[in-house]
Amino acid sequence: MPALIDLRRRIKSVKNTQQITQAMKTVSTAKFKKAQKAVLTGRPLWHGFPDMIADIASWAERTSHPLLEERRENKIHLLVISSDKGLCGAFNHNLLEQARVFFEKKSTDAEVRLLLTGKKSVLFFADLPCEVEWSSGKDLNKFTDTDYSELARRLINHYAMYRTDAVYVAYNEFKSILAPRVTITKLLPVEEAGGREEQEMKKGEVDYEPGTEILLETLLPLFVEDQIRHFFSESFAAEYAARMMAMDNATKNAGELIDSLTLVLNKIRQSMITNELLEIMTAVEALSKK
Repeated sequence: MPALIDLRRRIKSVKNTQQITQAMKTVSTAKFKKAQKAVLTGRPLWHGFPDMIADIASWAERTSHPLLEERRENKIHLLVISSDKGLCGAFNHNLLEQARVFFEKKSTDAEVRLLLTGKKSVLFFADLPCEVEWSSGKDLNKFTDTDYSELARRLINHYAMYRTDAVYVAYNEFKSILAPRVTITKLLPVEEAGGREEQEMKKGEVDYEPGTEILLETLLPLFVEDQIRHFFSESFAAEYAARMMAMDNATKNAGELIDSLTLVLNKIRQSMITNELLEIMTAVEALSKK
């Protein structure tokens, strides 16, 4: 039977932990609301831009721009967007496991190189036989528009200079507060919309101003940068939601543990008091018989 002092110390320790998890939940809730607003505001553009680019790609010739050129995937780059911190449930585990499976599957037929953002992805792939070409040592919360532009420029240059034949991105898409959706999407080359017959029919119907080459040269780099910002925004919202739920569950579990320990403490105290009363009554009865 545990001593009372040990139970009191454990209850105090759990209460301190509960205060920490409650504070982390409050902070995560505030960050989540901000990130959720940014995602919901940007989604109309982020989801509409790919459709527009896909239409343009289907109407234009594949030779009109290097980012439209389709190749056999002999060299692949995979950008993995994880978080810097933990305490967010299975947010990182599910993402990194699917990224690992994707890497192993593609590695059978192609050379796969990794680009990692977030300390969790760097630590995960450090122990695996994977070729990491680049990793960001910067805190993701401090990423600026310049960082997104530089990352987009790196991927565009890799594809345009034939250093890669395809670029994929693995990230957590924010679907609901309860659970994010792990997504691995193809960023480059830009895919076409519709079937081949539909594409051939539209090519003769579209008139570009000021011209196909100038239009693609302007829009495609913006599209890549915009989609990278989209992936990071979705990941931020999903991360804060996962941490908020994880800390909420931890706070509730701490409360249940406190109630359980308090019940055990009260039972032990009651038992000790009962034993002391019995000893007193036995002593009194023994004295009365003398």
